[in-house]
Amino acid sequence: MSVFHKKHSFVLLFLTLFSVNVVAQGDTLNSTKKPIKKKERIETFNPRTAIIRSAIIPGWGQITNKKYWKLPIVYGALGTTTYLFFRNLRQFNNAKTAYALAIDGDPTNDDQIKQPYYSVKDQPERIKTFRNDVRQNVDYSVLFFILFWGMNVADAAVDAHLKTFNVSDNLSLQINAGFSPLAKTNGIHLMINIK
Repeated sequence: MSVFHKKHSFVLLFLTLFSVNVVAQGDTLNSTKKPIKKKERIETFNPRTAIIRSAIIPGWGQITNKKYWKLPIVYGALGTTTYLFFRNLRQFNNAKTAYALAIDGDPTNDDQIKQPYYSVKDQPERIKTFRNDVRQNVDYSVLFFILFWGMNVADAAVDAHLKTFNVSDNLSLQINAGFSPLAKTNGIHLMINIK
């Protein structure tokens, strides 16, 4: 057997054993395109649209992806951090005012100090420590608000990307024995189903 025939036989054997056939629903070369019915239409989810919408209004990306069950989580997280921000900001302003009144040296305006600071007006360092702690809590609530907003955008983007994946148990890659049209012989071939 000549070298040419050996190479030709090896290529033929390789193509027979490992040829990949792309199979669609029927014969794609001879089929005519049918109009897609409304129920058969597959929605496409654009991750960019979901990202932009979630960045503008939290939860809009989840609505775009039709993941309505995530809306209470998004608004619960953002609502809680918003509530904590305004509560801590109010406490900070009260503590700041109480500290300023406690250290001014004028006992006539001590009645303007609100509770619970009035009971410790003689210890302004305690009020100052509380004021600084509350100021830190204000910063943390802003940080967590931004973090949750970012997670909302990331969730919408990932969800839109994953919408197009087929997660059925029917695998599209199969190894079958049979006729290989590429090599025009019988053998084993890989079959990829594209739908």
